[in-house]
Amino acid sequence: MNGFECRTAATLLVFACCYPALGQISATVDGLPNAPDAFAQTTGSSALPANPQGTAQVTGTVLDKQGIPVSAATVTLIPLGKQDQRTATSAADGSFTFSELPPSQYRFTVAAVGLDFYTSGVFTVRPGESLTLPGIALTLSTSTTVTVVATEDQIAVAQVHMQEQQRVFGVFQNFYTSYIWDAKPMPVRQKYILAFRALYDPPQFLIVAGIAGAEQYEGTYPGYGPGIEGYGKRYGAAMADAVTSRIIGSGILPSVLHQDPRYFYQGSGNFASRTMHAASFTFIARGDNGKSQLNYSHLLGSLSSAGISNLYHPADSRSVGDTFQTFGIDIAGNIVGNIFREFLLRHLEKVPAFANGKH
Repeated sequence: MNGFECRTAATLLVFACCYPALGQISATVDGLPNAPDAFAQTTGSSALPANPQGTAQVTGTVLDKQGIPVSAATVTLIPLGKQDQRTATSAADGSFTFSELPPSQYRFTVAAVGLDFYTSGVFTVRPGESLTLPGIALTLSTSTTVTVVATEDQIAVAQVHMQEQQRVFGVFQNFYTSYIWDAKPMPVRQKYILAFRALYDPPQFLIVAGIAGAEQYEGTYPGYGPGIEGYGKRYGAAMADAVTSRIIGSGILPSVLHQDPRYFYQGSGNFASRTMHAASFTFIARGDNGKSQLNYSHLLGSLSSAGISNLYHPADSRSVGDTFQTFGIDIAGNIVGNIFREFLLRHLEKVPAFANGKH
């Protein structure tokens, strides 16, 4: 027996002692279904005392379908044919109470954020009665609006994941082109993840194999010699060039210097404007602050990679001139690559319609 039931029993005992002829009174409600036309109540005795007006009480509990109490729900008790409705707010345990009620027929409504509006059936409150309603189970509203707030880093990661789907002819990666002009700056962690993702992408090994084959055909780095052995050395050197250039130029330096290693597709303007944008992006980068900056990341990354290559290139290809020649070839290749990005690659891969550059 809870506290409320104890107080009710004590009240009835006092009435029984003072008015022996009245006997013992009990009033209970057996069930309150969630259907307005099925509301029911029962009482323990048909003999009702002439209790004073305005002493009845109604209590109840608001729950959700999982049986969890719903706090801060607005419960409105409405007497039939009268205007003096009352409002209560459910407590932390979902409970609510209306006291000092006159006898009447009532119905009530329940409104709670994110849950369907509830209207009970009609029930009768008799003079002096303490009526406890069963738990009122509210269902989740189908019209609830959920607002999801993502951080800039979460948006940036989602945009990069979309870039990782960009493949020319469905095969060759184009991970470092952003078709979203105002894309969020990449978090440091994502810069490294994308750099390594680009390196171990399977088609990347085919590209390196093609570079090594071209060098073999042209006789580049003659110190490596001819034949399969010479090709193997050229392949290893080309892979080492790709690794150092990518890790330094797209991972380490962009992280340290707070620059974005991606090319940002313009997609609008005349031919000259777009060509100038593509060529200049080899020398101008977008900072993580959104402003244009000298592209230290790519320039120093290419130069560093060319210098490091002296550690494994043949002795006759390790001069300062060779280093700057490699650096120049990389810069020229980047310019040509950016022009292809600007005018051609978008038509050779799947890109979402909303990612259409500067508009």
